[in-house]
Amino acid sequence: MRWVGQSTTMTAPVPQEALLPMSGLVRTVRTPEFAGITFHEVLAKSVLNKVAGNSSMPFHWTINPYRGCSHACVYCFARKTHSYLNLGTGLDFDSQLVVKTNAGEVVRRELFRKSWQREHVAMGTNTDPYQRAEGRYRLMPDIISALADSGTPFSILTKGTLLARDIPLLKRAASTVQIGMGISLAIIDPALAHAVEPGTPAPKARLELVSRLREAGLPCGVLAMPILPWLTDGDESLDQLFGALAAAGATGVSAGALHLRPGAREWYMDWLAANHPGLVGRYQGLYRGGSYASKEYRTWLSGRIRHHRAHHGFTSGAQFFRELQPASPDDGGGGPSTASSRPSLASGAEPTLF
Repeated sequence: MRWVGQSTTMTAPVPQEALLPMSGLVRTVRTPEFAGITFHEVLAKSVLNKVAGNSSMPFHWTINPYRGCSHACVYCFARKTHSYLNLGTGLDFDSQLVVKTNAGEVVRRELFRKSWQREHVAMGTNTDPYQRAEGRYRLMPDIISALADSGTPFSILTKGTLLARDIPLLKRAASTVQIGMGISLAIIDPALAHAVEPGTPAPKARLELVSRLREAGLPCGVLAMPILPWLTDGDESLDQLFGALAAAGATGVSAGALHLRPGAREWYMDWLAANHPGLVGRYQGLYRGGSYASKEYRTWLSGRIRHHRAHHGFTSGAQFFRELQPASPDDGGGGPSTASSRPSLASGAEPTLF
């Protein structure tokens, strides 16, 4: 078993009834090494996930070896998915983690079916495959090997520096299939990063990971999302961000405004009220149209992003999906803007990549 020497129990945490119907549940694990976190080990019947046909995502298949994420990002758009397990989208999402312990074995079987068309597979689009638990469960090496051995192109988006462990394996995979590597990093200030992403590696560690990937000859774009209104959208903050990414050797950057889907919205607004109460009213106005900031704000922010990206020598977006059409250079909606200050709030919303 993967938790040799650790205490295990089949008694589910409160609310107990919520976990009874969890498909494939083998056991529940708690360990002092991960204080405050409960792992629910399951045997998955399938690991390849087909993206809904009406999705705007530029890929059709994903792999998520974990559900829930100990990175505990207060803005995480995936929080709502925990409600499908009758678990909370707040603390439960951060601390009640589902682990597909047989992910490597199952995905290898799926990838070697005659019907598999070797379409691009994206990882890290829902929860992070390199969150802390990956150091224990080591699911990604088997998944990467299965993808490479089957001739399947893939991409990985992560905030986890555990990715460095698999750089040799990724280099071998890149010799046989197209791969895209992306690091998620939008906040350079370490204190603010710790406040909104308390379980993630520090910004400096992620910048060093970008450099290590580039030194290994691998592509590494950066997803600089979310830019937080009135917290990280100023010119000084954007200049520092794009300057640091350029110095680290990032091959491209995509950036865009925070968006607040149900589940994430409530959790983020509670955090905002506790830490920046003066901004609550502004956010309520900016997001009164729904999950996305007003179109006018996004137009303004796109202009500032283009300015700072060009200033630091970036000519493209992150391009995680290398064989697919690159993302629009606006990376967040809206047309050109020469405004140097935030516009007044306006209604309207339109989807963006993440």
